[in-house]
Amino acid sequence: MKTVFVTVGTTSFDELIESITSSEATQVLKARGYEHLVLQVGRGSVFPAADSCPHIRLEAFRFKNSIAEDISQADLVISHAGAGSCLEALGAGKSLLVVVNDKLMDNHQLELARQLHIDSHLLYCTCSTLTETLRTMDLSVLQPFPPGQPKKFADFMDKALGIK
Repeated sequence: MKTVFVTVGTTSFDELIESITSSEATQVLKARGYEHLVLQVGRGSVFPAADSCPHIRLEAFRFKNSIAEDISQADLVISHAGAGSCLEALGAGKSLLVVVNDKLMDNHQLELARQLHIDSHLLYCTCSTLTETLRTMDLSVLQPFPPGQPKKFADFMDKALGIK
């Protein structure tokens, strides 16, 4: 069963939850072969009922100790543009569509999403363009995100702190 996992992290992003559960968006997901929609809604006030999307099987939760299993089981991850959420999905090798919250002031999330898009690691949109992006997206253009190199970072920090 093809699954979409949506995460808003620890924030509230009701507009994303409303957009992805709209009749138009769920019809597009269904037409693309997705049958299961799992939502991590965070602190938001929108908490869709399991029977609120007639086109697709829906599950929702607020928080878990880890969303790694949800990401692992997903065929597509849709995320807010938080760095942690993006890097966790990309690190798991998942196709990622980032929805930027354009209502935020001083939106550093847009900068992150734009750069990762330029590097062909993800697609991004806003809530107002989500349904059209789902309809037209080509996930085959995405390139794997290279794994981190913690040893190089540790060596840099040791040198910077005068430990080595």
